[in-house]
Amino acid sequence: MVGSGATHGNMASLQQTMNGNTAGVGGGGGGGNGGGGASVSDFYVGKTVFITGGTGFMGKVLLEKLLRSCPGVARIYLLIRPKRGQEAQERLQQLLTSPLFDPLRKERPLDLGKVHPIQGDITQKELAISANDRATLSRNVNIVFHSAATVKFDEKLKLSVTINMLGTQRLVELCRTMDHLEALIHVSTAYCNCDRSEVKETIYAPTIGPDQITNLVEILDENMVDSLTSKLVGDRPNTYTFTKSLAECWLKENKGDLPLVIVRPSIVLSTMNGPLKGWVDNWNGPTGIIAAAGKGLFRTMLCDPEMTADLVPVDVVINLMIVAAWRIGTEKQQPQTSSTQQHNELVIYNCCTGMRKPIKWKTFIDLCFKYMRRHPFSEVTWYPDGTVTSCRSFNTVNKWLLHWLPAYVLDSFVWLAGGKPIMLKVQDKLSKAATCLEYFTTKEWRFDDENVRMLSFTLNESDKQEFCFDVAKIDWKNYIENYVLGIRRFIFKEELESLPKARKQISRLYWSHRIMQVVSVMCMWHFLTLRYAPLRRLWSNALRLLIHLARVLPFV
Repeated sequence: MVGSGATHGNMASLQQTMNGNTAGVGGGGGGGNGGGGASVSDFYVGKTVFITGGTGFMGKVLLEKLLRSCPGVARIYLLIRPKRGQEAQERLQQLLTSPLFDPLRKERPLDLGKVHPIQGDITQKELAISANDRATLSRNVNIVFHSAATVKFDEKLKLSVTINMLGTQRLVELCRTMDHLEALIHVSTAYCNCDRSEVKETIYAPTIGPDQITNLVEILDENMVDSLTSKLVGDRPNTYTFTKSLAECWLKENKGDLPLVIVRPSIVLSTMNGPLKGWVDNWNGPTGIIAAAGKGLFRTMLCDPEMTADLVPVDVVINLMIVAAWRIGTEKQQPQTSSTQQHNELVIYNCCTGMRKPIKWKTFIDLCFKYMRRHPFSEVTWYPDGTVTSCRSFNTVNKWLLHWLPAYVLDSFVWLAGGKPIMLKVQDKLSKAATCLEYFTTKEWRFDDENVRMLSFTLNESDKQEFCFDVAKIDWKNYIENYVLGIRRFIFKEELESLPKARKQISRLYWSHRIMQVVSVMCMWHFLTLRYAPLRRLWSNALRLLIHLARVLPFV
């Protein structure tokens, strides 16, 4: 996992470096104005944006940021599929009630009227968009952000291919009909090439071509595809990283003259900055595990504590996406000269922290526990504590002692009392989530981010502040504290007013936890002394010493 410092040179040397770096973000234009002269916000004035995946975690942050920091944007279309009896318009209104949009609702409520739903489905042919809506998009859209994807690691290959590959292909077909398209940003993942220890900002050809996989999945039934999945995925840990890699390969082969950019974030967590620090609204990745640990339900995990955890705030990723669209959009406006031929190359940005602002898994976990004890959740089952180990056998023993045994005991008491046992189901879900993460918590990667660093040099100082994607500025302690507070507030819906009561509960649980530890050690020691004579004699001598001291000390 990656990161490294960037050296700020003078403008002349910077320009020379940019023009000479064929794998960079493109030439042309002086540093600080992107070559087009317009600031990032100015670039979006009068533009129409189309977003897929707008109802997801990253999509919401992208939508809010565009509305707040690019007030000149004319209109934003969101691809939304009907779900659970709700039409696209209903889902949009529900999305806009998220706390993330509270500041906009108070300060500039009319701007929310710029957002319009496009009813469709990424899994269907032509994205299931009506002819009228397709015509509207073709006539008006300038910028496309494609973030729709299944992020389930254990998704069946057939569905993962349908969403992550075929959905991307169908979106590209739509983009080719857009008369005024200036930028297409495809959101991938840094781990699409996790079969390599060092990942540069380039496309790596998979062992099986994307068209071959697509044909195979379309021809075979789901059971047959399931039986072949492990062989097809190969060294990758899941269908998500596999299909994301295939999508990238297909995009490279079929890009043509589309103004395409790929952004690859690593493990995405809550927001770092405004409008709401620590905002998070899903259980994906480490968030579900951290939330469960804070409730006292999760206490052990397979993880190499000395490996680098490549974690990145979601708003850092979104800022990079918005700037990447500005960059390629302003490049397109320039005459194509020998110094701007890079525009025709597929530009990739690895949005990661491991090289420039690394943090170990041990540090991350310790800080999470520290702040979960300082700002405890309400109705905690047991004192938040736990361990990570790289020893699989030790972790298995811990799981039985710390997860499954307590779950069986609690469910038995609930069943005897006439209630509905749920702890075994909870532990089963947590165990599956932890298993999905094991591959990423026991390995580390070096993600090259040269293009990202070069891109930052093209921004003026105002844009560097408003659209900051410099991961070197992350303060991990402050960020993780806000992350924990965000889980408390936005996942568990607990306001700050409940903290005093929660702290009293956690204090009581702390002493119960310590007493339980002492009793457990004494019981284990007593059990050992019954079996081994030397230990039994040591135990007896210790007891005699304690009795003797109890008799003597009061008279000293």
